[in-house]
Amino acid sequence: MLKLHFVASSAEEARSALDQLRARYRDVGASNADIIVALGGDGFMLQTLHAFLGRGQAIYGMNLGTVGFLMNSFAVDGLEERLTVAEAAQLHPLRMRATTHLKVEEALAFNEVSLLRQTRQTAKIRILVDGKVRINELVCDGILVSTPAGSTAYNLSAHGPILPIDSDLLALTPISAFRPRRWRGALLPHRAHTRFEILEADKRPVSAVADNFEVRDVTAVEVAEDRSIAVTMLFDAGHSLNERILREQFLD
Repeated sequence: MLKLHFVASSAEEARSALDQLRARYRDVGASNADIIVALGGDGFMLQTLHAFLGRGQAIYGMNLGTVGFLMNSFAVDGLEERLTVAEAAQLHPLRMRATTHLKVEEALAFNEVSLLRQTRQTAKIRILVDGKVRINELVCDGILVSTPAGSTAYNLSAHGPILPIDSDLLALTPISAFRPRRWRGALLPHRAHTRFEILEADKRPVSAVADNFEVRDVTAVEVAEDRSIAVTMLFDAGHSLNERILREQFLD
């Protein structure tokens, strides 16, 4: 028998679904479960991935939010049968190391690490990849590094490339770049170490965000994939994460 634990966002619809599922299936609690069933949207899925990181439990999402790209469809019936034949996807997060005048903070991101201007003035950012300066001064609203799993999220909205889940690539995508005007970003090997140095940081403050964790007034940010950490997500048979990402490239 599958050992399940259910978690839900604060949305009324998700809380109602939580009650229905717990009435139908046994909830063995967080510490005893093999599979965590998350009820909500993509934002709640990211919260769940972080909350259960390092515990070795697979995460299966059911969409009760807005977009639900990382979620499966919601249904009370047949859950155990769906889980038995579900397809697994293993994700590795990015590790962000953000430096301010006062401290250094680290955080993980399964979707992307983004740098964003904090005021009306554009940001000026120097970009180094594996210790080599690639762009001396990017004038922009911001820039992000995306995982394949996150490439259809903020990265896609910023006109970045969609990455197959098994591509071993990261997307480096500018957000409203002003100079160099024609630069549209780069594809990086997953082993790449990227460093962003904030130019004129006091005059043009920048924040760094790893999924939902924000550090304001950064002076430098380092980003690299952490292959020592992995989480497993489950998707309904025939609707794997790789299939979803591939299908996204053929949509209007």
